Amino acid sequence: MLVTEIVALLLFVTIVVALMAGYPVAFTLGGVSLLFALGAQAAGLFDPTYLEALPSRIFGTMNNETLVAVPLFVFMGLVLERTRIADDLLETLGLLFGGLRGGLAYSVIIVGTLLAASTGIVGATVVTMGVLCLPTMLKRGYDARLATGAICASGTLGQIIPPSIILVLLGDVLSSAYSQAQLRLGIFQPKTISVGDLFLGALIPGLLLVGLYLAYIAVLSVLKPDSMPPIPLAEREAARAAGMGARVARALLAPLVLILSVLGSIMTGIATPTEAAAVGAVGALSMGLLRGQLTLERLRDIMGGTVRMSSMVFMILIGASVFSLVFRGLGGDDVVHEVLTDLPGGALGAMIIVMLVMFLLGFILDFIEITYVVVPIVAPVLLAMGLDPVWLGVMIAMNLQTSFLTPPFGFALFYLRGVAPESISTGTIYKGIVPWVGLQLLALVIIAIWPQIVTWLPNLVYGDTP
Repeated sequence: MLVTEIVALLLFVTIVVALMAGYPVAFTLGGVSLLFALGAQAAGLFDPTYLEALPSRIFGTMNNETLVAVPLFVFMGLVLERTRIADDLLETLGLLFGGLRGGLAYSVIIVGTLLAASTGIVGATVVTMGVLCLPTMLKRGYDARLATGAICASGTLGQIIPPSIILVLLGDVLSSAYSQAQLRLGIFQPKTISVGDLFLGALIPGLLLVGLYLAYIAVLSVLKPDSMPPIPLAEREAARAAGMGARVARALLAPLVLILSVLGSIMTGIATPTEAAAVGAVGALSMGLLRGQLTLERLRDIMGGTVRMSSMVFMILIGASVFSLVFRGLGGDDVVHEVLTDLPGGALGAMIIVMLVMFLLGFILDFIEITYVVVPIVAPVLLAMGLDPVWLGVMIAMNLQTSFLTPPFGFALFYLRGVAPESISTGTIYKGIVPWVGLQLLALVIIAIWPQIVTWLPNLVYGDTP
């Protein structure tokens, strides 16, 4: 192995270690990469002309219409979270399904699905359900591990069910990777992959995962009925007397209209994901105003939160551009290509190794870090080996979803720990998520064996995908 290639691998390892130490992602990616570039240049191992492409990359990022969807979806999610729409959903569905064993758990999963399809923000979903549902579930006699696991798992559905911010970011990264892969193969009029393709590809796998969650609760309600008792009959009858039907319609109608507006406009080709995000943002604002919950103070808070989250994402994008240029200048992409193509089993063997590495990295890094550090390195090689880009994107997204649940740095665990009662230990939360991580891995295996689960809907709507 050449000295430059060793330096490239050392750059990758150094960045991972720095991120594990808790340093800011954007400045770690950019700063460490520049230090390595300067050192390698002084040793005659790096050509500084690689960095001349940085301004055009940053300019391209700022002019990328697809990425405009990021602040719009963040804004939409924050509006729905601050205007207490999620609160109404949880309370209403909790009473609706309360007569069943596991009724509260079913309602948590269903609300998590609806919030995933309308907000996609894990932190807001987990905190909201942790505050509203966890005390109720514990009071009703639910097993603490089941309750905490269900809340954390349902909160992460926003990472795979569109509109998902991770799918927007992956769509941008994979679009570039797919172009690189085709150029490597000598295809000089490359096909493209869009965020809309990933949205459609992820819809059925996301619903499959929801189905696995609900099936797990149903099986557990038979095997361990005492772990999830129903709500007493007297309370359910009192809710019906107060007009349960009207309450359900009020709680569900507006979110369902918003979801159908956003996803329906994308699926029918009426709007691009960015345009649909704008529709969602306006729809969320309208819902907040109609409910009388959108005060000027809350709007300021929402705008501030949107700016902070969007700025973080775009700063990471700039840092990732520096890293990719330096890594490529040191020959790191050639090393990865050689390693993956030399693995036994061809494309299948390479895919298994990449998925395993991403799953393990999910214990110590979050999805944005993996998206911008690992995916640009491995995706061009895998796509050049003939893998379907939409299927690969959904596989990566499903894998990265587990990073929210795997200790020690699973963000969903931290969010719930922050609002859970003191009687719930961190160990209980960690134990509670184990079966749900298993279900996510099962879903990953299912779509690996039957890729048509991913590719069928995009092919139906758009014709043959790349």
